[in-house]
Amino acid sequence: MRHTINRWVLAASCLVLTLSAQAQQKRDFDLDDIFRKGTFQARSVYGVNWMRNGQFYSSQVVDQKNQAVDVVQVDVTTGQPVSTIIEGEDIKVNGKTLEYDDYSFSNDETKILFETEHEPIYRRSSKGHFYVYDRASKKLQKLSQGGKQSYATFSPDNKYVAFVRDNNLFYVDLATMQERQVTNDGKWNFIINGGTDWVYEEEFGFAQAFFWSPQGNQIAFYKFDESQVPEYNMQMWGPLYPQDYKFKYPKAGEKNATVAIYTFDLGSGKTTKMETGAEADQYIPRINWTNSPNLLSIRRMNRLQNTLEILHANTQTGQSKVVLKETDKAYIDITDDLTYLANGKQFVHSSEKDGFNHLYLYDMNGKLVRQITKGKWEVSSFYGVDEKNNVVYFTSTEASPLERHLYSIGLNGKNKKSLTPAKGTHTINLSRDFKYYLDYFSTITTPTVVSLHTSDGKQIKVLESNENLKNTLATYNMPKPEFFQFKTSENVTLNGYTIKPADFDPNKKYPVLMFQYSGPGSQEVVDSWRGRNYLWHSYLTKQGYIIAVIDNRGTGGRGADFKKMTYGNLGHYEVMDQIEGAKHLGNLPYVDRSRIGIWGWSFGGYMSSLAITKGADVFKAAIAVAPVINWRFYDSIYTERFLKLPQDNAKGYDDNSPITHANKLRGKYLLIHGTGDDNVHFQNSIEMTNALVKANIPFESAYYPNRNHGISGGNTSIHLFTKMTEFIQRNL
Repeated sequence: MRHTINRWVLAASCLVLTLSAQAQQKRDFDLDDIFRKGTFQARSVYGVNWMRNGQFYSSQVVDQKNQAVDVVQVDVTTGQPVSTIIEGEDIKVNGKTLEYDDYSFSNDETKILFETEHEPIYRRSSKGHFYVYDRASKKLQKLSQGGKQSYATFSPDNKYVAFVRDNNLFYVDLATMQERQVTNDGKWNFIINGGTDWVYEEEFGFAQAFFWSPQGNQIAFYKFDESQVPEYNMQMWGPLYPQDYKFKYPKAGEKNATVAIYTFDLGSGKTTKMETGAEADQYIPRINWTNSPNLLSIRRMNRLQNTLEILHANTQTGQSKVVLKETDKAYIDITDDLTYLANGKQFVHSSEKDGFNHLYLYDMNGKLVRQITKGKWEVSSFYGVDEKNNVVYFTSTEASPLERHLYSIGLNGKNKKSLTPAKGTHTINLSRDFKYYLDYFSTITTPTVVSLHTSDGKQIKVLESNENLKNTLATYNMPKPEFFQFKTSENVTLNGYTIKPADFDPNKKYPVLMFQYSGPGSQEVVDSWRGRNYLWHSYLTKQGYIIAVIDNRGTGGRGADFKKMTYGNLGHYEVMDQIEGAKHLGNLPYVDRSRIGIWGWSFGGYMSSLAITKGADVFKAAIAVAPVINWRFYDSIYTERFLKLPQDNAKGYDDNSPITHANKLRGKYLLIHGTGDDNVHFQNSIEMTNALVKANIPFESAYYPNRNHGISGGNTSIHLFTKMTEFIQRNL
């Protein structure tokens, strides 16, 4: 009997051990899981439009029965739909359900504007067909019969919709659906009204360039004269004879478009030009309506972008005056952090003038009332002022440069409160009445969790936990990243993180692949979910590599001095820091210093090209995707902001061009570019190829026909990352 019991105990113990081993056994994943199957696809909460009553927002929901997209009203206190605003199958054109891409409400929420047949142009610009739906009459009408429109926008008084077509500005009277043309001189590659040119769209971050007055009786708009801007020509491959695509692109030191600001009065039909100074070679990066009738705010910058002025212009006369002027020894970044208070007496503006980006309160004459936030940390996003309670909302780096947290503070600069205690990165969507916000929270190991909160930070409901993805990740052999710091030989502390193989053995020697972007104000070393690149890096650890990411001098989150020290000399300090980072890693006992590689995209591709040449004795291999190879080839606004004009700073452009150092290349180099890249032109990789051929140095290349800067579409991504994976396996 004793032997029987012992045998039973032994069998049971073996069963427990077997089950335990099976439970601990993790699956491996491959590139298909990342790029094709969507195995690690994170979910989120999209299409949230806060409604006038802050207790509700609207969202799109697919009706599984009818396969139509409904618009529903969601109660923020429960996170549940309470009513259906629009039944998707009820919106029909010629008997067919309208398949729309986006929608927006009129200010009083009685009408909805639907966009269909959305057609992207560049990064932010697009066009489509728009339809206006009247909720009371349930009538759907096409906005215009004249062809696709861009940026269709309701007037604040709900009476009109303005839009741009063929570089001209129009508006439609919704009572009669009569279309009226505001400008007549628009012409492709010549004059643009109500939209931006390529370089404003890319570098100042906006494409719609007309703005309704708060009363809805005026439209302020930009006019770009591109006639003197040189054209860039791309060949589009496919037809028997490739087609030319020409567009205006001002490279560093070349002529920019001249920009003027106008207002149009709907009542009188009068168009008035605003005074912006005699200097034509300048920038107008933003305009804003104030809350005072007939008063427009205009931000003006010199071409070097080290002087910013805020002008107030009378829209009836065009006369303007400078109310605030700021200068910087390097450059001034443009943001949307300018808010005019409803009292008509003050505005809030952000500035780095004390060394960190902070918020300041001014009166309408530009006199400083007070600094609202202060400290050796940065305001990263400004969400607005709740004037009813005199409270300002913003996110900042106060907890850590690697994190972002939401705070509230009194307009008087007192009573600052942290509203997001969880360590990591919080991105906020605040309701229009400042009563609620959505928190998009993640860490480097945790996919985004979307939760609903009252404005004092109290959580109401988790709207998306990504629990399925978390459970999926738990079943795979996923490595764990580790943050670190080190000091360079110049006694500069840099932040980084590594991803080691899940079965890491400290007694082994591992090759290292470094990844970076490195551009001014950017950050890669942050405690947030990193998505596709992070998953690919995790896959590479399964192949026996350690991944390392380091933020060099010039990157963001650490104040103006750290960010702006690369001014006039891009690439010098950045590549120095990446080389020092490689040396630091090479001195670790588990790193094979003879097998360190580096890769990057765009600015990161510029950096990896520079690292493999200037750091030829440190790096064994490099991949450059869509790299800037010579800053003379890149656009005026971005390049001159950091390097000044090439006519005045030739050394800053040439000394750290990878072309200058191409003959130093000794390691393995893979150069990748899309031929349809309207941003960083294919010309860059052509010139790097010429330099390497001239030096008789072998390299590898891959070019993707007609692909833009993102090099995507269809099988493009998996093809690209498969090629990079194979290159790393062969050469590192």
